Amino acid sequence: MPANEKTHRNSYVIWIVAAALLVAAILFIRWKTKDRVVIRASTVSRQSLESSTSTNGKVEPIHEYQAHAAFPGVVKRLYVQVGDKVPAGALLVTMDDTDIRSRLAGAAVSISTAKIGLDATQHNGTQEERLALSGDLERARSQKQQAATELAALQQLQQKGAASAAEVAAAQQRLQAATSTLDGLQARSERRYSPSELERAQQQLVNAQADQAAAERSYALANIRAPFAGTVYSVPVAEYDYVPAGEDLLDIADLNQIQVRAYFDEPEIGKLAIGQKVTIVWPAKPLKTWHGHIDQVPSTVITYGTRNVGECLITVDDAQGDLLPNTNVTVTVTTSHSSDVLSIPREALHTDGPRDYVFRVVNNKLVRTAVQIGVVNLTRVEIISGLSDKDVVALSATSDSELSNGLPVKIVE
Repeated sequence: MPANEKTHRNSYVIWIVAAALLVAAILFIRWKTKDRVVIRASTVSRQSLESSTSTNGKVEPIHEYQAHAAFPGVVKRLYVQVGDKVPAGALLVTMDDTDIRSRLAGAAVSISTAKIGLDATQHNGTQEERLALSGDLERARSQKQQAATELAALQQLQQKGAASAAEVAAAQQRLQAATSTLDGLQARSERRYSPSELERAQQQLVNAQADQAAAERSYALANIRAPFAGTVYSVPVAEYDYVPAGEDLLDIADLNQIQVRAYFDEPEIGKLAIGQKVTIVWPAKPLKTWHGHIDQVPSTVITYGTRNVGECLITVDDAQGDLLPNTNVTVTVTTSHSSDVLSIPREALHTDGPRDYVFRVVNNKLVRTAVQIGVVNLTRVEIISGLSDKDVVALSATSDSELSNGLPVKIVE
């Protein structure tokens, strides 16, 4: 074989061997690094955890008074305005009572008339009518007695032949007429009115007295006073406004005693309990936070807009007149609390159906570990069992590789 051909052949072999070694080195490096995943990790630590849920609500007074117009009329005078603090008994508003005074006068006349009518019904007429009837009775008795005397005299004369039968018959007719007249007058004096007429007269008096009582109540309500000390928070009318009966004139409340009616979505209702602590935020005062507690949990689910919610009443514990009624607020309820418990970041927790687990880092390898959890909030999870202090758990990988049991890892900050 010529020397140049042999040299060319050796060079070819060397290149093949070098390429094979290079490929082997690349494959070895890939084999050593292909399953190593870069992750972030966290150490299991002890701390206090709270779980909470938030929703919207509306502020309501616990003790409030809404003054309404007792009768249609004109607002004569307003003595307060929104924001005024008033003591109990303070005069708030006066309605024009001209019509009411007219009604009172008319009711008094009606009562007087009804009393006269009832008295006449009960005593068979008015006093004048009774006096007239008494005179008529006396005349009727006298006429009957005279007719009887005349009849007796004529009957004696007839026996002596001095009076005719026709004269005696005429005397008998006069006696019968006098008797009939007397009987009618006596019946009239004893029962002139029927039971139904008496009942009607009694009812007329009752109706007139009821009208008077209603007018007196309206008259009393023409001057509206504060039933308790509080703050005027709404005055929807102005002086000289005409308002119908029942119109809202003003609202007063004790702003140190208020509550929030909150609306919790149906899945959250089961977490609520009486006495749970609540924080309240009003966007109009973003730097201020109020505190309270649940006083009444939802008893049913209602439709609120597009949501199915339960109404919950929250008592505000530190109201000082600075949280106004009918304002919209955000409430956050602490549904559970645990102190000095093992916890991990929430992103370290994995779920497989009903089972919870984490990937614990042991000798730079991932070990799938079942855990039992307690309180869960937005950032951390309480670990009841499965982990110990100082255990390290994987948070997430920085590559597209999925975490799996036994996988070598590299931890980065």
